[in-house]
Amino acid sequence: IVFLGGPGCGKGTQCEELVRDFGYSHLSTGDLLRAEVASGSELGKQCDTLMKEGKLVPLDVTINLLKQAMGKAKCKRFLIDGFPRAVDQAHEFEAKVGKPDVVLCLDCSLELMEKRLLQRGKASGRADDNIETIKKRFETFLAESKPVIDYYRKSLPKAVKTIPTDKMPDEVYADVKTALKATVEKPVPPKVPAKADFR
Repeated sequence: IVFLGGPGCGKGTQCEELVRDFGYSHLSTGDLLRAEVASGSELGKQCDTLMKEGKLVPLDVTINLLKQAMGKAKCKRFLIDGFPRAVDQAHEFEAKVGKPDVVLCLDCSLELMEKRLLQRGKASGRADDNIETIKKRFETFLAESKPVIDYYRKSLPKAVKTIPTDKMPDEVYADVKTALKATVEKPVPPKVPAKADFR
C-alpha cells in the first residue's frame, strides 16, 4: 500500500494506526533518510543538505534504503509512506520493487498542512518543520509529487483511493479502513503457542 499526500497531511499518523491494528511493516522514506542523516555518514550529510533545502534526495539512494528496509522487515505486507514523490520514482519503484496494490491519497489543504507542520515543529524539533523549508516542501510537492497521484489515477485507476484529511484523525482512520476493506481483511490474530502433538 502506497500512501501519498502533502507534508503534514497525516500519512504517518494513519500508518501507525494500521500497523497497530493490522500488523503491516511501515516504511517511511523520511524516517529512513533521517536515520541515515543521524548516522553521520557522508551520504547522510548530503541527504541532510538536500532535505533542509526542501529538495528530493536522489532516486537511487531512496530506492536502495527502501529495498534494504523491506528485506529486513519481518512482515512482508508493506505501507510505503510518502514515496514515490516524483513520476520517475514511480516508474523505478515498479521496475525494481513492483506495482502497489492500493494507492491511498490523503487530501488536505496547504493552509491546514502548514498549520500542522508548524505545530509539530514546536514539539519535534525537526529541522525541516520551519516556515522557510515548509514553503519549499510545498513547492516540491505541487511540482513533482502531485503528478504522481495523477499518474496512478491513469495507470492504476482501481487502486487509487482519495481520502480527505481535514478532520479528526480517528474520523480519517475510519475512512482509511473503509477504503482498504477489500485489501485488509482482518486484524492480525494474537500469537498462540503451538500445542504439542501427543499422538
